[in-house]
Amino acid sequence: MPPAAFSTPSIGSDPPPTALWSTLTPDQALAALDVSRDQGLSTTAVESRRAEYGANVLQAAARRRPWRILLAQFADVTVLVLLAAAIIAGALGEPEDVAAIVAIVVLNALLGFVQEYRAEQAMAALGALAAPAARVRRDGCEQTIPSADLVPGDLVLLEAGNIVPADLRLVEVARLGVEEAALTGESQPVEKAVAAAPSADLPLGDQRGMAFKGTVVSGGRGLGVVIATGMRTELGRIAAMLRDAPDVRSPLQLRLAAFGRRLAVLVLALCVVIFVAGLGRGEEVGLMFMTALSLAVAAIPEALPAVITVALALGARRMVRQQALIRRLSAVETLGSVTYICTDKTGTLTENRMRVDTVRHVDGDVSLLEPLGRDAAIPVTVAEALALCTDVQYAEADGLVGDPTETALVRAAGEAGVDKRQCDRQWPRVAEAPFTAERARMTTVHAQDDVVLACTKGAPERVIPRCTEMRRLDGVVPIDREGLLHEAETMAANGLRVLAIAVRRLDTIPERVEDEERALTLVALVGLLDPPRAEAGEAVRTCQGAGIRVVMITGDHPATARAIAERLGIAASGDEVLTGRDLAQLDDDAMAARVGTVRVYARVAPEDKLRIVSALQARGEYAAMTGDGVNDAPALRRANIGVAMGRGGTDVAREASHMVLLDDNFATIVSAVREGRRIYDHIRRFVRFVLSTNSGEIWTLFLAPFLGLPLPLLPIHILWMNLVTDGLPGLALSAERGEADAMQRPPRPPEEGIFAHGLWQHAVWVGLLMAGLALGTQAWAIRTGNAHWQTMTFTVLTLSQLAHVLAIRSERLPLWRIGVFSNPLLLLAVVGTIGLQMLTLYVPAMTPIFRTVPLTGPELALCFGVAVLVYVAVECEKLLIRRRGWYAADNRHR
Repeated sequence: MPPAAFSTPSIGSDPPPTALWSTLTPDQALAALDVSRDQGLSTTAVESRRAEYGANVLQAAARRRPWRILLAQFADVTVLVLLAAAIIAGALGEPEDVAAIVAIVVLNALLGFVQEYRAEQAMAALGALAAPAARVRRDGCEQTIPSADLVPGDLVLLEAGNIVPADLRLVEVARLGVEEAALTGESQPVEKAVAAAPSADLPLGDQRGMAFKGTVVSGGRGLGVVIATGMRTELGRIAAMLRDAPDVRSPLQLRLAAFGRRLAVLVLALCVVIFVAGLGRGEEVGLMFMTALSLAVAAIPEALPAVITVALALGARRMVRQQALIRRLSAVETLGSVTYICTDKTGTLTENRMRVDTVRHVDGDVSLLEPLGRDAAIPVTVAEALALCTDVQYAEADGLVGDPTETALVRAAGEAGVDKRQCDRQWPRVAEAPFTAERARMTTVHAQDDVVLACTKGAPERVIPRCTEMRRLDGVVPIDREGLLHEAETMAANGLRVLAIAVRRLDTIPERVEDEERALTLVALVGLLDPPRAEAGEAVRTCQGAGIRVVMITGDHPATARAIAERLGIAASGDEVLTGRDLAQLDDDAMAARVGTVRVYARVAPEDKLRIVSALQARGEYAAMTGDGVNDAPALRRANIGVAMGRGGTDVAREASHMVLLDDNFATIVSAVREGRRIYDHIRRFVRFVLSTNSGEIWTLFLAPFLGLPLPLLPIHILWMNLVTDGLPGLALSAERGEADAMQRPPRPPEEGIFAHGLWQHAVWVGLLMAGLALGTQAWAIRTGNAHWQTMTFTVLTLSQLAHVLAIRSERLPLWRIGVFSNPLLLLAVVGTIGLQMLTLYVPAMTPIFRTVPLTGPELALCFGVAVLVYVAVECEKLLIRRRGWYAADNRHR
């Protein structure tokens, strides 16, 4: 068994478990695990190790049972207050209202249950990444076994298309390439080697002698020895972080919970005050009990959860049309609150497809159609050399098939008018020296009649020393190795993957191609890049204009990350780039100090992403995290909102996220942020509306006894206004267009409450105004001997609320600026509510229920005229906001 120094460490150990193994040679690893390269483990050894290490499976998180998820939906304070309102309505003898309130609560609970139940599937998706079977060498024979049966020391055979079943130390490779994007975020397959790593602190992407559970073999063959299984693998460490990451409540959930608690206390206090004050004035106990209960019902915004749910659902529906799928409704609102977007690079900001960006040498840019010899000594062009020196194949269904770098070269040649298939026919390949990690170059030999041509490509430091001349604009000249290597370094510093392309004319077809990789003529340096998406730059600028900081967090090389970040405007030239190794040197305090200024992180591990997001949240920021790989899942779960990729992303990332981008396009986030801000504006409008109207009812009931007036409203009147007048227009407010400056204003400060910017002041004074107008109408009618005073008070208060909803369609702009008919649904709701109010006054079957009487024409006109004063007053308030900046400094009230 492996000695203590190299036994599989526990999860979370430092350094990571695989790091120590990568520093061993293959023979050392086999010796440490007491296994023969030829024989593999014996059956006896397998059984003893399985007893010690257990099955090669990922442990699922403790799953909540469905009934617990459902019951949790009723634990919210606002829901409890609504249930109390249903009890009060039942005590008042209004079963219809009880049914309506209960229906709202149940609908809200069912929607929440569906969203949370789906979120519980993240660990199941993670487990699905495990390979179902593995080819191993045991007792000297190859056999296929379930991957769950693997134990440390097993020899696993790998070939193209395999999912790596456990963490392996590679002992043999033959052009083995492994796609590790799900773990590291790098877009290119990693060319594996068996050499020992120089140190134990290399990031995963640089551990060439390792293969990790859950990654995919893209080509070649290999043999590896299992060094970690199950939760001890790198994938298992991510599973542990994902399992233990807590859910984060949205800003809206936090604000509504605080609102519900304060509302409950306020309602209880008002009920007590009204009841005691009435008894002190000598009122009947029964009457004051009914008054207190009516006041409690008036204070409860029964339609608030329904309106918020509908607003979020409509927003989610609109976002689907914009290629953003919402998995949790609260994410719609949270998007409008984010101050940081932490985004992966590969496939999110970039196209996830390598492309030739630059072709040059010390003279400058090179034409792909430039001939390589004046006298046709080398009768091919630069583009033809690019196309010939590749192993790319054509498939009818998939187009170009092969290594992404080579397909990029062939694609660039094709864009220059050179077809690889035609080149292969004209210059058939007769010999080759394939690419290996040790050689870092490849050479192909082609023959046409009596002409033999060698084409070489590879790392500049491996190709340029083998060249004796170079092709310049004015012909072939002795090579300037120092100048060319400097040019290659400059290109690499700009984030390009640089290849040197060289050619040589041979006399005969060589027996050993490697011996002819000399006296070459360098024709070009080719710089390749996974280019940014065309729309990503504009999306980043829009986010920055909206006060949202964009941060790139990638597993790619620092130079590549910096180049992409500078091209997109995420970072400026000279900005700091932190690597995973740098982060490991920072304690939590130092991390918190740096995280606010760094815009690019490279070569990061999964725990680094989680730590970055957590550090931002500790600073009071609301962080969104985009990603597509398994390595992103813990941070997606921990972030205030996790945004996964729908096309190129893994199931794990999607299940851990709050939102999925169906087009994998960063620009879609801009539309989502705009929609999130729009939704929050809708919710503020409704809260402004419902608190103002309900406070009008409260002030009316509260002040009437102290003014010597009889009870102005009956319980049925209050319930009618709350469920109809509040409900229909409130729902219609969700169809309002977004504010024109939604993406020009900064995000809401994280500490900003829902009552900020004058909302609570507005609710108080508008409520007092409505109560004053209603009580004034009541007092005038009683003084003049009008027997219809209660019906007129009821009608004035109802119409005042409708006038108010028309005035608050915008917090700043007047109604005529946004257009009376720009929200036809709201206009229809107002007209419909007026119609329903008229039914309570003039339909004989309804007047006994509401205890109303038909009003005369002058009386009804007076009610409309008084109600219009509310609209005029609110428009005057908006004028003062625009001209004098009212409430500008009021941004912290909750």
